[in-house]
Amino acid sequence: MTSAANWRSDLKATERYDNIDRLRQSIEAQGLSATGASHKAAFEAETEAYNTSKTRKEYDVACKALIEATSATLNIIDEEPTTPGISIGPYPHCHPIAVGLVSEVYRNKTLALKVITETRNVEPHNSDVEIKILKSLSHPSIIKLNSTFRDQERRLVLVFPYMPLNLAKIIANGPVPPAVTKTCFHDLFSALVYLHEQGIIHRDIKPSNLLLSSPTGPSQLSDFGTTWHPSISPLSSLPEPPEHKVLEVGTTCYRAPETLFGNRAYGTSLDMWAAGTMLAECLRESRDPLFESRETSEDGNQLGLILSMFKTLGTPTEETWPEAVNFTTPPFKWYQEFPGKSWDELLRGVGEVEKDLVRKMVVYESGKRLTAAEALEHPYFTA
Repeated sequence: MTSAANWRSDLKATERYDNIDRLRQSIEAQGLSATGASHKAAFEAETEAYNTSKTRKEYDVACKALIEATSATLNIIDEEPTTPGISIGPYPHCHPIAVGLVSEVYRNKTLALKVITETRNVEPHNSDVEIKILKSLSHPSIIKLNSTFRDQERRLVLVFPYMPLNLAKIIANGPVPPAVTKTCFHDLFSALVYLHEQGIIHRDIKPSNLLLSSPTGPSQLSDFGTTWHPSISPLSSLPEPPEHKVLEVGTTCYRAPETLFGNRAYGTSLDMWAAGTMLAECLRESRDPLFESRETSEDGNQLGLILSMFKTLGTPTEETWPEAVNFTTPPFKWYQEFPGKSWDELLRGVGEVEKDLVRKMVVYESGKRLTAAEALEHPYFTA
């Protein structure tokens, strides 16, 4: 048994390193220190615990307290409702957590039930296509479809694991810790590599569709209600051939510009634009979206989004956006010319590596955007 007198000599260097690393991760996850200084802060805190503790037990308690203290600031309480709720099929005590254009989502303990409330297919929403796509997918960073059934009102219900958080909630809660941002986007790009290799376009990448199991992750991509699949979508009840896809896809400020100017032959780079705008939002001190946009249901939402893009990135030209020459409604000569802002201004205070990743995704010319696989190889993840 280790005595109080010699506990330090019996403490392995690997055990001390593990404590330092756990503390470093906790510090970075809370944004309590710049990423480059987090290891130093963790080292100093562990050294203090090591030097002041009289026994191994005191040392272990001190390290645990330090780790838990730095984690406490991001605890977002997710208590299960105590009211009775409603019954959906065989599931009693269901409580509403979200409402969409064609569905409502309810929580039942550890499950999330997506109830399709609009029985007519609203292009591009198609629950049959969604189910077929979800059943074909298997990836740790993509939400799993557990089962489907018809409830007492004959409404189609999709059953998923319940995830207490999403990236939108994390953003709203305060500055997004750098380690959380990196974890979320590593998971997102991993999911997109898997999808894009199969030619699948998610088409609704946004913070609320990236679900988290805890405040620090891991995360899973969800909501495949408008996803395009190369072998399923062209043969659905609302056929979408590759060269004639639906344009009304994406959500407000995350929509890619090619859909705003009539390019129905868009590809997987559509998702990368949205991912880039999401990353910018997480990195900005203000946590404001990169572009301004009204809700999809409001008049003038597309024009407002176009003007915001042009004012932010600059009005495109045939030289900066050559593919747009062949769009149904090319963006040239119709709009006032705006010079745009620099990425230093748009991402003030953000590191050069992070800015470089964003600027290589938020690009008018879709062929110049990074692929998901290329994004994972960027120094933001590998350095």
